[in-house]
Amino acid sequence: MQAIQQTIKLDAERDRSFPADIMRSPGCEKLEACFQCGTCSGVCPLSIYMDYTPRRIVYLTRAGFKRDVLKSNTIWLCASCYACSVDCPKGIHITDIMYALKQRAIRENVYPRGFPIPVLAREFFKMVRTSGRVSESWLVIRLMMNTNIFKLLGMSKLGLNLMRTGRFSLKTESIHRTAELRKMLDAAKSE
Repeated sequence: MQAIQQTIKLDAERDRSFPADIMRSPGCEKLEACFQCGTCSGVCPLSIYMDYTPRRIVYLTRAGFKRDVLKSNTIWLCASCYACSVDCPKGIHITDIMYALKQRAIRENVYPRGFPIPVLAREFFKMVRTSGRVSESWLVIRLMMNTNIFKLLGMSKLGLNLMRTGRFSLKTESIHRTAELRKMLDAAKSE
């Protein structure tokens, strides 16, 4: 009886539209072709640090376990080395699938808390959308304020020394016609 309840619980957690949504992303069309050989996990240099191997992420994505996939550290640890995609016997672009999952996690605000990579991506996009350029110093400050403010405070002495030598500036830059850039980015985002 308990095994049946576990299956029902797991089935209830599935989002049956999730695999099709991911397969609509460029490069992800072959998701269903995976036959779970494990080559991607075997060649991945970072799989030993992941909570789920790339093979498991593909399986969970195909099965519709959106919450488990988007909350995993695996999609954020992918180094985009393309070893998995190159060696896949079915030609599945696993790195593109990882990118699609990252974008989905950012869009749905579902990712491991305090994890800097999604915060960095979000702040980078905000800066580009606002001014057309990224000011690295402000990007680092925003990242630290949203992930680990104590680390930012600990780096203040280094920051002041870098400012004194001209290697760190709080100056921001922008491009002309930022409204047009925003329109393009919003149009691309809506697709």
